[in-house]
Amino acid sequence: MDGNDIISSTRRWVILGCSLLAALTTTCVVSGVAYLIPSLHTDAGLTLTEASALAAVPTIGLTSATILWGILLDRYGERRILLISLSISLAGATGAAVAAAADASYVVVGAALLVGGIGSGAANGASGRIVVGWFPARQRGTAMGVRQMAQPLGIGACALTMPVVAATQGPAAALAIPAVITAAGLVAVIVGITDPPRNSARAPRADTVTAARNPYRGSSFLGRVHAVSMLLVIPQSMMWTFVPTWLIVAHEWSPAAAGILITVTQVIGALGRIAAGRWSDAWLSRMRPIRVIAVAGVASMFALALADWFDSPVAPALMAVASIISVADNGLAFTAIAEYAGPDWSGRGLAVQNTGQYLVTAATTPMLGALIAAVGFPAAFAVTALAPLVAAPLVPRDPQRLVEEPVKI
Repeated sequence: MDGNDIISSTRRWVILGCSLLAALTTTCVVSGVAYLIPSLHTDAGLTLTEASALAAVPTIGLTSATILWGILLDRYGERRILLISLSISLAGATGAAVAAAADASYVVVGAALLVGGIGSGAANGASGRIVVGWFPARQRGTAMGVRQMAQPLGIGACALTMPVVAATQGPAAALAIPAVITAAGLVAVIVGITDPPRNSARAPRADTVTAARNPYRGSSFLGRVHAVSMLLVIPQSMMWTFVPTWLIVAHEWSPAAAGILITVTQVIGALGRIAAGRWSDAWLSRMRPIRVIAVAGVASMFALALADWFDSPVAPALMAVASIISVADNGLAFTAIAEYAGPDWSGRGLAVQNTGQYLVTAATTPMLGALIAAVGFPAAFAVTALAPLVAAPLVPRDPQRLVEEPVKI
């Protein structure tokens, strides 16, 4: 029986919404500390490199555990593993806030953030079976675009709240925000997520490899998608991590004004992921839109570098454009991986995807911080533009034309 036969259309979207909220917790726990970098740098006395390294700690934790979470997701299903994963993440996020409130050393705070990052690994890879299992082919790009709104919405929530709270009430209060959001995500998993039947999540495939076999063997498609995504995450990481410092320190914006601009940008970016998903459904292609997005990323990052070099007043607007473009490809890659890998490998496939992206983020965050300190933001923006330039010709062809499936309610 197809998964679409046994639940209503409304119920599918409710499940997706709960998955979105669960994934949003990962973004807040892993990326929220980046919005304390200005406070840690100017008020706590950490160098930009030191503050950037602390912001990378949750990413290290997430990266170390993501593959294991993917294996568990494939074996035991998404609801059960998310309950365990988010409980660990909540413990770590709460511990970081408590440690900071108790004036513990940043080593202790970092250790708690590491636990939070480890627990966050399942939520990012948990959506593949939900999207492929509960949605027909021509809706999957849109559905994954909705699910991938979690990252920019999470970044927007952190940008709007954490710098202001840190400036007025201190880092401990700001660190409590990811803990509260994670608690809400855990409740959403408890009340809203239902695993699709395993035999419903069968995706169209171009080759003869069955879903139970390793989809990495005999084809470079998944490997190339991972490589392209690792390159395209570099400008995304640059914009998410250092734009608050760029606005607040380099351009002397207030934390509130910077948070508002970043939040608006991230909300538009979230809607852009839905638009990219609908675009891929209309084209019956996941890869061609990614190639267009990569080229647009090159142009936008170079334009931002040039505008910032000449201290142009349009630089903040170009930053917003570059930020929106930098997040548009994620849902397309996730959809392609989940469809190609099949239900028995989607957890691991998305885990490899996330691990690669977070390894790049963890490695480049301190490097970009050091680069900014050495040569300034304009040159750093220009260097970042080289990543999508390399990525564009590496985007593979779609393995087959997507096959339309009837929507059954």
